[in-house]
Amino acid sequence: MGSAGWSRRRFGALMGTAAAVSLPGAAGCDQPPASTGSASSLSPQGSAREPRRPSGPRRLYLGTYTSEQGGGKGIGMATYDPATGRIIGSGLLAETGDPSFLALHPNGRTLFAVNEREDGGVTAVRLSDRRVLGTRSSGGAGPCHLSVHPGGRWLLSANYNSGSVAVHPIAATGALGERTDVVTHSSPPPGPDPDRQDGPHAHQIVTAPDGGHILTVDLGTDTVYSYRLDQAKGTLREVSRAQSRPGAGPRHLTFHPGGRHAYLANELDNTVTVCAYDPATGRVTIGDPQPTGTGDVENYPSQILVTSHGRYAYFANRGHNSLARYAIEANGARLRLLDTVPVRGDWPRHTAFSPDGKLLFVSNQRSSSVTVFHVDRTSGELRLAGEPFASPVPVCALPL
Repeated sequence: MGSAGWSRRRFGALMGTAAAVSLPGAAGCDQPPASTGSASSLSPQGSAREPRRPSGPRRLYLGTYTSEQGGGKGIGMATYDPATGRIIGSGLLAETGDPSFLALHPNGRTLFAVNEREDGGVTAVRLSDRRVLGTRSSGGAGPCHLSVHPGGRWLLSANYNSGSVAVHPIAATGALGERTDVVTHSSPPPGPDPDRQDGPHAHQIVTAPDGGHILTVDLGTDTVYSYRLDQAKGTLREVSRAQSRPGAGPRHLTFHPGGRHAYLANELDNTVTVCAYDPATGRVTIGDPQPTGTGDVENYPSQILVTSHGRYAYFANRGHNSLARYAIEANGARLRLLDTVPVRGDWPRHTAFSPDGKLLFVSNQRSSSVTVFHVDRTSGELRLAGEPFASPVPVCALPL
């Protein structure tokens, strides 16, 4: 595959408290959604799973850019202590080019990675013996995100530079087949930012908690697209779309456990919005933008996480280099900014909870480090778990 140094998305812009904001007309929901059956500790929606008892050192996989100076050689591997949060080992799971985002199959046997290059790919690795099961073309340039459909039969990926999304079948062995569909976001037209919105830029693809709809976030067109997946053929059919305000540059969508609300991180205008979600139609309604706690600092949000009980959310700020902590109120319909916590690193690109929700991992791209925090499940407060762990250009962390 060719070099990926051209990707604008890779570097982003290389170049207190706030009043609570409600989403008008957003209906509350006290009941959690039905289980999707996923065994991944990094859920597609970014919510921590229910607590489970730690049992000795656990595995941690790390995505990186192999073509960037100081980058890794492939998918990194380490272990961490679930009690202390200390990362205590390192190594290499498998060599593959620019594996910038990772996802686990629901059965826990296969790890998938994007290959974020101009001739984009998706790679499958069997965890039991670290064998690379093969790489398939993603059907586009610069794939930056992927997720596994809860049924375990389909891999979904988003091509940033091409502004397209793709579907690949997953065999019983975990190997990937040739893609069954690729859809390019040809409308609406791109947003007003001439540098970052020069065309469609698909940034994320996830399955909604109801399991019936696939949602794609496009930074270039300021749009969240909703699809139906034909689970027999592996094809996508658009059913609705929601547009954010022009120039918002939506990047990442995270669901509340109730399944009726989601939170949208907007990279270009440095805001977060509360969204209402209708499981029957897949329709998303985007609310008003609200601040990220970064003040006048030039900042480019990356991701938002929600605790499994749905009471707190954590928002990663690149530039301000912090995590904003929010209280979630009104059954998911409102965010209230509480404070910001420094990440002790530079450019927090990705965040992830441990499976028990007691630890939060932050991948700091520019400082080549991973910071770990203890999460107080009652107050939502974050406490640093020792010094950051040195890792070559970490841009994704997947703790098991």
